[in-house]
Amino acid sequence: MAQADGALDRLPIPTVTATALWHARARLGSRPLRALFDLLRGPAASTLTSGSRWAGMLVCAIDGTYLDVPDNPRTRHRLGKGTNQYATAGYPQICLTTLVACGTRAVIDAAFGPRSNGETTYGLRLTRSLHSGMIVLLDRGFATNAFLAAIAGTGADLLARLTAVRKTPVIRLHRDGSYRSVVAGIPVRVIECEITIATSAGRQTGLYRLATTLLDHRRYPAFELVRLYHQRWEVESAYFEIKKTMLGRRVLRARTPAGIAQEIYALLTVYQSLRIAITDATDTDTTASPDRGSFTIALEAARDQVIQATGIVADETIDLIGTIGRHVLAHLMPDRRLRVSPRAVKRPLSRYAYKSLRVDRRTYKATLSIDILATPPGSSTPASP
Repeated sequence: MAQADGALDRLPIPTVTATALWHARARLGSRPLRALFDLLRGPAASTLTSGSRWAGMLVCAIDGTYLDVPDNPRTRHRLGKGTNQYATAGYPQICLTTLVACGTRAVIDAAFGPRSNGETTYGLRLTRSLHSGMIVLLDRGFATNAFLAAIAGTGADLLARLTAVRKTPVIRLHRDGSYRSVVAGIPVRVIECEITIATSAGRQTGLYRLATTLLDHRRYPAFELVRLYHQRWEVESAYFEIKKTMLGRRVLRARTPAGIAQEIYALLTVYQSLRIAITDATDTDTTASPDRGSFTIALEAARDQVIQATGIVADETIDLIGTIGRHVLAHLMPDRRLRVSPRAVKRPLSRYAYKSLRVDRRTYKATLSIDILATPPGSSTPASP
């Protein structure tokens, strides 16, 4: 609070204590923050935004993450805690599931609640924001019959990775290597491919099986769909920006269910505001795309504006780029490199642990190869023209 009103020392501002701030947040509740987030949420993309669409469709992704909340009797009773065969450990957690526009990393919709309900439960709530003209990228955890059927029912198309145990009958082979099948009662095309990543540390190969409701193999070739699926990582990048850049991997401060909801909506509102500012700025530069805008630069510029109490009185001239946008354009990041970072299941003991592993994250070279498996195992169905 002292930083926020530091530039207003000439005004008769009363001293505000931490207890007074707590009571003010309690009186405010979560509804105003939710209304503000509902006002701002959306893809933040325009016709000028590069990389936001593929084949005329808005590219989106759904995924979930977990936020730690303070460990006290009230949160433990409401949210529970993680358990194993030995004991109960860790912080109580909130499951946050979002629908993210991959081209801008803006949040189109969000739902959250106790971790015990699972991310697919909250993901079903996000179908209210899906419609035709969108393609949704899904990880294996969301490729259940109920979830796939719910998305298909909205009119949106999907591209989902299937689990290895799911059986997909081969109805017709296509010349691009995909084949027609049925999943959850939905006509789909299935693409089986082998992806190899080669770095100085070695090679790693994985088998992927993707299902899509885009049935025209000429208009939507299998190889291009496999490349498109890589954009699913954008939702992971959005969570990194919220949990690492904004929160610094800290536990949420609120200690009540209402306070937790208020804090999450506040985080999403600030994140969405910065994403809109980055997209508005890069749209003015034909050589820049939103993924070249630094979220850290935007966040620090916004903090400086708050501390300086800048923009309290609006100018007569509307500045669409703004101070935040100018900082972003002045520090554009280079073109995106190939992502090769493995998923971290546990928190590292140190954020600098990679130094002891002698991993150079700035100059590494990686090569990605994609091989479409044209004939599924055990298939004898001829390919269609």
